Amino acid sequence: MKQIYFLIAVLACGILSGCSKGGDRGELTGVPQKSFRAEVPYGMVYIPGGSFLMGQTDQDITFSQIAQTKQVTVPPFFMDQTEITNSQYRQFVNWVRDSIAITNYVNDPKYYMNPVKGAAPNPSGKKYINWAYVKKYPVMSPKKGAAAAASAAKLQGMYYQGDDRIFDRNELDVRLLKYNYALMSYRNASDYKNDKTKKRSDFILRDTVPVYPDTLVWLSDFSYAANEPMTESYFSHPAYRSYPVVGVTWRQARAFNVWRTRYNDAYKDARHLAHRAPYELPTEAEFEYAARGGRIGTDYPWGGPYIKNAKGCLLANFKPGRGNYTDDGGAYTVNVKSYFPNDYGLYNMAGNVAEWTASAFDESASTFVHDLAPTFNYEAKASDPEVLKRKVVRGGSWKDIGFFLQNASRTYEYQDTAKSYIGFRCVTHYLGRDIKDKR
Repeated sequence: MKQIYFLIAVLACGILSGCSKGGDRGELTGVPQKSFRAEVPYGMVYIPGGSFLMGQTDQDITFSQIAQTKQVTVPPFFMDQTEITNSQYRQFVNWVRDSIAITNYVNDPKYYMNPVKGAAPNPSGKKYINWAYVKKYPVMSPKKGAAAAASAAKLQGMYYQGDDRIFDRNELDVRLLKYNYALMSYRNASDYKNDKTKKRSDFILRDTVPVYPDTLVWLSDFSYAANEPMTESYFSHPAYRSYPVVGVTWRQARAFNVWRTRYNDAYKDARHLAHRAPYELPTEAEFEYAARGGRIGTDYPWGGPYIKNAKGCLLANFKPGRGNYTDDGGAYTVNVKSYFPNDYGLYNMAGNVAEWTASAFDESASTFVHDLAPTFNYEAKASDPEVLKRKVVRGGSWKDIGFFLQNASRTYEYQDTAKSYIGFRCVTHYLGRDIKDKR
């Protein structure tokens, strides 16, 4: 019996010594890394990778001949279940507002991160906002008291001044709300990878974008239409909090994705978790593939060739007939979870608002893009002609006729243009082969 106990003890010591840290015995075991478990981001759905026939399935009534069919393959990705709402976009606007208020006006040390005891001060001198404290004690708080009054006095510069004021109300000067960011242009870096005269900084895109939506689009898009109530209330009133944000340019949509990525990365960093792929606008191919919901050769996201169901109910928010806008349930936009989702669980991939994509618009793009993860991108400069600033818009909107709701219909808008009928949703690419594949 003693011999048996002795053998067990020897085996246990051998196993423990073999599993000890640094005990690779000189073998190639790879670099230790953080574990990563795929999870579906909040508010998104998983879109499995696959191949499909991209392009028109019905007659091209406009005879534009810009949606030629082509079989392409799309890797798996996650996509927002709905269009980005006013409430979600306002979170971005408020983050920019609070950042500017703390940095440029309040300058209160309580709103900044304090270094850990014993840690050396940041050599760059940069200070970082403590967002947990901001959530607990909002910088734009309407609370009363001496401290609140002192803070409010410092914030006066963020409101309209002089003759711009109405009834002497404190109204936020939205012209101050600008977001600065930097992105790596990998496509540009790839094009010049053998050019020894180029530096890394040559491929870093830096942009400053006003983030507040253009609320005047409800008037500027339509001549002689009494849309003042939409201008005054659509983005700000809680009645529209779950409606799609509009009046956002392509550049603003991209800035939102950069902020959303950084916002999520900050949470992951605080918990020592691996980052997920960046949030982006979907490519044209990703949008059409997701809109089809896994169905083959269908005209609309719901599958059939008709825009009404068997009971005669309209299946999307668009312009029925000769302008019977309310026949589908809404004169303008509707709640982002209106109507039934497609087979991937995505709402309003046709109708409600048309949506920005990451792809640049070219009439002949289908003839030269690759058949694996296809897209045509072009980073337009301010000096470029307008034709190079076109971005693909997909899905059709509340003011479009049924043709533009088709899965294959494509059109464009200029990247610095905001419209009352264009919104967006985001994607983030799945890191791996398939969410069901555990290898």
